[in-house]
Amino acid sequence: MQKMKKGWLAVQVGLEEDEDGGFQKFSIPISYLYNPLFQRILDKAREIYGYNATGPLRLPCSVEDFLHLRWRIERETAAHGGGGRHQFQAASSLSFRSC
Repeated sequence: MQKMKKGWLAVQVGLEEDEDGGFQKFSIPISYLYNPLFQRILDKAREIYGYNATGPLRLPCSVEDFLHLRWRIERETAAHGGGGRHQFQAASSLSFRSC
């Protein structure tokens, strides 16, 4: 297993019912954990998988929806000047099919 860069977290993304049936691994900055959108998917992961997991953090989300979520977070980060702990805008109006 490859060592994670400091300040980054490994996640495994995918849905078992997807046609390809596979999961993809991504590295994300730990700052994502403070984003309200990302916190929603973490809550869903906790409901589905619980807290006792080994390896990368599993996210119950299609790869397509995760890539869109990552794009939204990066866009918000850039809008707020980037860097450090971000103050994210409320994201309650956004929804994802599987996230």
